[in-house]
Amino acid sequence: MQAWQVHENGEPSEVMRLQEVDRPRPGDGQILLTVRAANINFPDALLCRGQYQVRPPLPFTPGVEICGETEDGRRVIANPVLPFGGFAEYAVADAAAVLPAPDALDDAEAAALHIGYQTGWFGLHRRAGLEAGETLLVHAAAGGVGSAAVQLGKAVGATVIGVVGGAGKAAVARELGCDVVIDRHAQDVVAAVKEATGGRGVDVVYDPVGGDAYTQSTKVVAFEGRIVVVGFAGGSIPSPALNHALVKNYSILGLHWGLYNTKNPKLVQHCHEQLTALAARGAIKPLVSERVPLSGAAAAVQRVADGVTTGRVAVVPGNRASA
Repeated sequence: MQAWQVHENGEPSEVMRLQEVDRPRPGDGQILLTVRAANINFPDALLCRGQYQVRPPLPFTPGVEICGETEDGRRVIANPVLPFGGFAEYAVADAAAVLPAPDALDDAEAAALHIGYQTGWFGLHRRAGLEAGETLLVHAAAGGVGSAAVQLGKAVGATVIGVVGGAGKAAVARELGCDVVIDRHAQDVVAAVKEATGGRGVDVVYDPVGGDAYTQSTKVVAFEGRIVVVGFAGGSIPSPALNHALVKNYSILGLHWGLYNTKNPKLVQHCHEQLTALAARGAIKPLVSERVPLSGAAAAVQRVADGVTTGRVAVVPGNRASA
């Protein structure tokens, strides 16, 4: 089979190689899946760079989120077990962790439903307790993680403010349903948020960026507001001033979604049921901006790493890229 492999750490476009390799053999409790579509996540770039919290032995195939097909023809969503990741014709997954792909979504959309939307659901509902009528601020609102949070925030009845970088991404954020869109390249984020909220600030901040975005969040979070920290795509990990959290009376909430797979897997299943229901009524639909063939995976991972994409980019093996 064909698979992209990383033999040394570095930038995705430099270290990912498309090779002919043996089809992986599932271990105990695992199943072999035909990859119908693989969604690109920022962690795929971190894996290539050797900067992710999980470091599979070299060589490995990246691709942490797929829509696959079982040997008996079921369409499922899975997180492949590394080193046999999703940027290949076949991948391996834990049988107990696969989830049925929603009928309302095509392969690429289903592949993009799992990590980003589960992270959004746990962050906004389980951790922050976002309620209808509250105001949600989403950093990187046109990206894969941010776009999911925007849709989930609108689904619960929140007012959503999206922060993006550039006019093109601003247009995408508006199409996603943001009530207010702020272009950080052209506007003062703090001033714009305060103007949009009448000086009150926002109830919940969803931050997959870190760095300056986190600093801005602390300046616009409202009384009893919650800042949900889900990642550091900006590359800088902030050091929070806890005295500031005390004085302004806000909460800083960390979210590592992967822990729920081991700490409370039943809640992951419950979340998937909620997401499937939302997809069925059209309340959420992953924004897949590109569908690329397997041969284009390395370049596509690099574009995601460079932050120049919107929504999700899906790698579609075989003849499905044009579907």
